Amino acid sequence: MSGFSTLDDLDVAGRRVLVRADLNVPMKDGQVADATRIERLVPTIRELAKSGAKVVVLSHFGRPKGKDPALSLSPLAAALGRALGGAAVRFADDCVGAPAERAVAQLKPGEVALLENLRFHAGEEKNDKAFAKQLAALGDLYVNDAFSCAHRAHASTEGIAHLLPSAAGRLMQAELEALAKALESPQRPVAALVGGAKVSTKLELLGNLLGKVDVLVIGGGMANTFLYAKGVAVGRSLCEREMAETARRIMADAETAKKRIVLPIDAVVAPALTAGDAATTVPIGRVPEDQMILDIGRQSIADIVTALAGCRTLVWNGPLGAFEHPPFEAGTKAVAREAAKLTKNGKLLSVAGGGDTVAALVQAGVESQFSYVSAAGGAFLEWLEGKTLPGVAALMH
Repeated sequence: MSGFSTLDDLDVAGRRVLVRADLNVPMKDGQVADATRIERLVPTIRELAKSGAKVVVLSHFGRPKGKDPALSLSPLAAALGRALGGAAVRFADDCVGAPAERAVAQLKPGEVALLENLRFHAGEEKNDKAFAKQLAALGDLYVNDAFSCAHRAHASTEGIAHLLPSAAGRLMQAELEALAKALESPQRPVAALVGGAKVSTKLELLGNLLGKVDVLVIGGGMANTFLYAKGVAVGRSLCEREMAETARRIMADAETAKKRIVLPIDAVVAPALTAGDAATTVPIGRVPEDQMILDIGRQSIADIVTALAGCRTLVWNGPLGAFEHPPFEAGTKAVAREAAKLTKNGKLLSVAGGGDTVAALVQAGVESQFSYVSAAGGAFLEWLEGKTLPGVAALMH
């Protein structure tokens, strides 16, 4: 991933720089409910503005069918301005045509404009060449700072990169460098912790990781399917019985390749998700027929912690239990805190990503203590699956 330009390679003074951002943030009552994505964009915009660029921010928002006023980016102009320390951010009520041209023409060096939702135009998601040309005409240079959208070949993420001198923004750069360190040229041994509900949604992920890691920790509902495939009774737990043969094949491949798969050895069980007060811990193999596995037990936590202590790199995607429902967050929290401690002590490079994973790390209070936490969901997952991301490929020399 080393063959891409960064802001260091661009001479931006006095030039119009189109910045592809991801401002697809959660809103509540017209206000930004979580500003993480806006805050992560600030370093790139601030650096460009300080260097005398005329900064033009492009983003999608939601999944509009045509022009939907409820999905306008206009409320984001003020939020972006606040994140930039009170800067005025000009808003254009279209991303191409006269309104966009006017807003860009009025920019002075160091100023910022935000253009309307790219997805108000069908050409965006179709990666239409004519639409990409319209966007490119608004700028002299293109900076992609939206890794979270890099798995999509859209006009603003892929098409435009072939029309203007292009570079990765600071967020994109940090993401690519962190991911390269984790799986492309990692310090070994490498552990991957993969959790979540279903094996079927993470088959490609497991297949790719098995070839790259030394230890594969499987948690959440996925672990139940693997346990079932080994002949272990899992009671009423979430389990994809039809995936048992696939799980057996993955375990056989791991054994052949001398890779260790870590599965739970004890579990926290309850009759239902809502029955936290009735939770008990049992050894795997003794799960009552009328109960569900909802978290890992203390022995499993200790087993994972020991495995991590022997590793130098960790890639984490997915929780180990039903972490949204107390007390079933304990396993995920305990392992997250241990990984954070190893990271802090310089013994582990830890990279995590995916919506549930980030939420679980925030809940454990350690999201700032991992080496890198990716805010990208789909793009992070596709990268873990070994797929080429169109938005990244377009930036490569």
